[in-house]
Amino acid sequence: MRRRQRNRGRVHSACTAGPAGPLPYIVGPVRVTTWNVNSVKQRLPRLLPWLDQRKPDVVCLQELKLGDGAFAELLGHELAARGYAFAVHGEARWNGVAILSKVGLDDIVQGLPNGPGFPHQEARAVTATCGGIRVHSVYVPNGREPDSDHYRYKLTWLAALRDTVAAGPEAAIVAGDVNIAPADADVFDPAAFTGSTHVTAPERAALAELQALGLHDVVRDRWPHERVFSYWDYRAGMFHQDLGMRIDLILASAPVAARAKAAWVDRLARKGTGPSDHAPVVVDLDEAPDGDIGPVVPPPSAPRTRKGAKLPQAPAPTDT
Repeated sequence: MRRRQRNRGRVHSACTAGPAGPLPYIVGPVRVTTWNVNSVKQRLPRLLPWLDQRKPDVVCLQELKLGDGAFAELLGHELAARGYAFAVHGEARWNGVAILSKVGLDDIVQGLPNGPGFPHQEARAVTATCGGIRVHSVYVPNGREPDSDHYRYKLTWLAALRDTVAAGPEAAIVAGDVNIAPADADVFDPAAFTGSTHVTAPERAALAELQALGLHDVVRDRWPHERVFSYWDYRAGMFHQDLGMRIDLILASAPVAARAKAAWVDRLARKGTGPSDHAPVVVDLDEAPDGDIGPVVPPPSAPRTRKGAKLPQAPAPTDT
């Protein structure tokens, strides 16, 4: 079911909401980020300092694992104090997505119009206009096993996402955990994923159909040949060996992608105590406050070569 709101309901802001209607297209420095936090409650000690450090203007969050009201209660005051309005589409135990914005938040839609369910619609998409850009925060279904019911659900869900983006304005961003590595270069060892989801031809074709709307993979466009990952399994020292996958993407339409001055993965946020298994992805529009850095910050100190890398039993992400 599509739930549409204009400056009311699930919109929370540090200031009084402005008049209804889309905000003007903002041309000026905007930092756009996406991060699968793998439980916003558990990640709160990491998320808030990260917001203070990186100062993003638009943040797409995934895998909140928290309902709408609980999210507002947990984060509402902290976000307002930092100047963020937010839109959230959550569930108590699984899934959940949000958009935080300092550049306006308008015309919010929770879920995908006519989107599929498993069996019911899940909290996997929330959309809002931020500074004149239509922003989609998405958490694509995992797929679990090729040819399973969940795999078919994933492909149907991606088709519904494509239809939603196609019906929207030209200035658009799709950001989130897409649970697909776009190409073999986006996994540490293609042979390790044989028979797994995230790398199959139908999944990649569905993602390519979404991009065929004119969406640019901003990080890969900026770093076409570099080793860039955004997800590392918690097990078997995968992160420290840099044995990961690039499944967290920021896809931008041509007018937005042309404004990109930097695109990188904030690997620092994956280090230390209590991290998510995903790192934030960052795209700077019009101005790069930290310079044209990347592709990962900081770079791994001792990456393993792909050949002969030791793997855990299930290399693909095992989320929902």
